[in-house]
Formats: sequence, structure tokens, C-alpha cells
Amino acid sequence: MSADLTPPDILRCAYLDLVVTDLARAREFYVDVLGLVVTEEDDEAIYLRTLEEFIHHNLVLRKGPVAAAAAFAYRVRTPEDVDRAEEWFAARGCRTERRADGFAKGIGDSVRVTDPLGFPYEFFHEVAHVERLAWRYDLYTPGALVRLDHFNQVTPDVPKGREYLEDLGFRVTEDIQDAEGTTYAAWLRRKDTVHDTALTGGDGPRLHHIAFATHEKHNILSICDKLGALRMSDVIERGPGRHGVSNAFYLYIRDPDGHRVEIYTQDYYTGDPDNPTVTWDVHDNQRRDWWGNPVVPSWYTEASPVLDLDGNPQPLQVRTDSSEMAVTVGADGFSYTRKGDEDKGFKLGTSL
Repeated sequence: MSADLTPPDILRCAYLDLVVTDLARAREFYVDVLGLVVTEEDDEAIYLRTLEEFIHHNLVLRKGPVAAAAAFAYRVRTPEDVDRAEEWFAARGCRTERRADGFAKGIGDSVRVTDPLGFPYEFFHEVAHVERLAWRYDLYTPGALVRLDHFNQVTPDVPKGREYLEDLGFRVTEDIQDAEGTTYAAWLRRKDTVHDTALTGGDGPRLHHIAFATHEKHNILSICDKLGALRMSDVIERGPGRHGVSNAFYLYIRDPDGHRVEIYTQDYYTGDPDNPTVTWDVHDNQRRDWWGNPVVPSWYTEASPVLDLDGNPQPLQVRTDSSEMAVTVGADGFSYTRKGDEDKGFKLGTSL
């Protein structure tokens, strides 16, 4: 049984393997607009990294027929932790596949698994080093993306996912619940920030978003200005604003295939062993937006498919617990419900 096995020592989320349908358009978006650095590329894939990264890549854009996430990849502490990952998931009855030369350029011995929620996870240790560009300020743009911060996954069973990821060694930093005990979302971390991945309740498995960090919130505002100057402001789905959960300043945008990207900054340290878990009431309207505009319906309902280990889209399972949107967003798609149905404030939208 996996309970008798030592889980792998996961360091951090490291890269996302993302399938796009038009590689040239995706390159324009992620390189020319967002400023990610090309490590290498060919006719089938582009390997990108952030400015402070020293491993080969944080994002693979891979050409394919269906826009989807092919792998959520985590770096582990030692080569032996790849063995532990393979054994731990196999003991849970999960499908695994191992490649000594890796699934992507620049990555060595790796194992990919279909996890208990249906997501494709990858674990690796061996990786090619590249130049860390932290000191190359001549290459920095006003909206410079400096780190990969986290993934966000949509699953119909947040409690199941939370339990399994805690068994895997993740720690919960924040969650959203209601008075009846329904869990709508959970944030889990390995590195000492708010999260390496989050679980959002909904039909799944699907990728909700990948998030890249900037140094300051003014970098995010510069990205907004750049998108406006390029007549691309319509790719902004939500924000800019500040989350209650994580306390981070954020912006959500959509790439040419509809994959959601968050630009993220200024969350907080969580590394102490007694770091308290923050629980938000689902009816607290500041949980998602500490201030700013209401969450748009597409943010709750739209997400990217994920692939199985053969490259086929995973079928969706319908969430049977209440959805966060259903219990908190009014019939107009913008206003919020509150305890006692007290209607006040501009966030109760009279949107045109």
C-alpha cells in the first residue's frame, strides 16, 4: 500500500507541458508579448523560461491537434525521489510511464503518472542548467516575468484531491468552505509560498491556469498597458486586482488557444511548520477579490482539457457538490449573493 511507502520529496512546480494548435501564434503571445525567454525551439515545440530560472524551461509549447495540458511537472530533491514517485503512485493503482531520457528536452530521468484525480503529473530531478538572467537587466521589460509560481487545477472532488496531495507531502495554506462543510477550493504548497498548485471545484480534470510571478504590482500594470497599446486588451479576462486568498496582486489573460495565464505577485511566506491554514467563507465577497471587479462567469466555468499518458483528452467528470459560482453569483452573472441577501455596494453589478 502507498501508506507504507515514502512519497517523493517534491521541491516545487517546475514546468507545464502545454499543447497549442498554432505554434507561431503561441510564440507571439508568450515570447513577443509576455517576454518569456526561448531556451530552444524547433518546428514541433518551443521551450521557454522566466528570467530568474536556471533550469532548462518552465513552459513547453507543443504543437498538437487539441489545445490541452499534457503534464504538470514537479522537480524532486534527488534521483531516488523519481523512484519513490513511481512506486508511490503505482501502489495507488495509478498508471505510470518512465523515460530515462525524459519526456522533454533538457529533462533527464522522469516518471509521468495519471494521478487519482485524472491529471498527468511528472516528477524529475535531472535537468540541464541554462543561464540565469537575473542580472541581465538589459533584457528586462517593464512587465518582466521572473518565476513560475503555480498551477491551478479544476476537479469535481476537492476533498479527495486535498487528502491525496497532503499524503503526497503538500501542505494546505488556504481553503474556501461553507457552513455545511462543502469545500470549494484549496491552495497547497511545497515551496515556502502560498501554493505550488490549487484545486478549484468544477467539472474536471481540467487546467484552470498557470501562473507566472513578477517582482512588483507595477509590472502587472505595465503588462496591461502593453496589451492596450497592442490592441490586445480583449485577452484580459479578469483584473488587475488583489486576491483575498493569497493576498496576491493578479491579472488573468487568455492565450490564442484560450489557455488561462495568471500574472501574480506579492503573496506571503508560509514555511514555518506551524503556519496556520486560512479558511474563507464562500460568501465572503473579499475571498476572490479583496477589491476590484466581480469574478466574471467564464473564470468559474471555462478551463483547458488535460491529456492522458497516450495523449488523449481525459473525459470530464461532473461535480456533484455545489459550485462556487452557483452559490455566490447572482442570475445576472455579475452580482454576488450575501448572507441575508443584503444588497449593497457597487460590486452588485448594474453592468451593461
